[in-house]
Amino acid sequence: MSEFNLNRRQTLAALTASVGASLFPSSPASATTPSAVSAADPAPFTLCLNMSTIRGHKLGFVKELETASKAGFRSVEIWIDTLQDYLKNGGTAASARQLLADLGLRVENAIGFAPWIIDDQAARAKGLDQLNREMEMLAQINCRRIATPPVGAQTPKDPIIDLHNVAERYRAALELSDQTGVVPQLELWGFSKNLNRLSDVMFVAVESGHPSARLLLDIYHLYKGGSSAASLPLVGKPAIEVFHVNDYPANLPRETITDADRVFPGEGVAPIRETLKLIKAPGKSIVLSLEVFNKNYYAQDAATVAKTAFSKMKTMVAGV
Repeated sequence: MSEFNLNRRQTLAALTASVGASLFPSSPASATTPSAVSAADPAPFTLCLNMSTIRGHKLGFVKELETASKAGFRSVEIWIDTLQDYLKNGGTAASARQLLADLGLRVENAIGFAPWIIDDQAARAKGLDQLNREMEMLAQINCRRIATPPVGAQTPKDPIIDLHNVAERYRAALELSDQTGVVPQLELWGFSKNLNRLSDVMFVAVESGHPSARLLLDIYHLYKGGSSAASLPLVGKPAIEVFHVNDYPANLPRETITDADRVFPGEGVAPIRETLKLIKAPGKSIVLSLEVFNKNYYAQDAATVAKTAFSKMKTMVAGV
């Protein structure tokens, strides 16, 4: 047996170890109250704005952060291309850090699209190089996570990739984190040809044999891919650090619903509160990041959208 094919029991034990084994401390931001929470008893959830929610407003890196901060958020999930544009147009990592400090914000995760999973070896090598450069960039602004969805293997014409191969490729991405300190979060895409079910990403994370393996899950994508939220407790406490939240309408079946149909929590029929109870982990604060791509919201004032998002999220976690 190769070194890659580690004993599954040993690997599972590593992934489901106590929360003390987690690489990163919980965010200091409270989900339910602005008062400080002791390290021994963190708030169960940290409210975070994924910039997808105001991405259609095309505000740019600085104004996106300012909008989130003014709305009440203390944690954000940025998009790689927006940060890159900021740096290309005269911004620096130091100025970005200062901006974040001035606004009282922490970047919890970054949305990236490096093709790390694909079969073509040369293209995959370029994808890993892209991922490494993005990780190094994020480390400079103290962001310690990056999304790794199945980019390049998601369309109906793409082949189904053997999950053992996916696990080996995810491990290669995780090994980059050993040097950069930025951990790739294995993202489930419910619409994708590959990694569209909870069982898929769980298998890949466990089979990777790397203790830093983490999952990036989403209320909408669990529904879209046909995964049951009842299986979430099997994921294990350390494996979920960031969780995407949103809602979806009752009149759209999962076969036809799209990203753009997502709505604010409480405006649809998703089992949000039940899901939050399933992933809630004593002694740990899970980052709940609101990710929607709703054109109706993009047509509204960005500040109004962000404030509404914060209000809806506070209601969402109240009493959970």
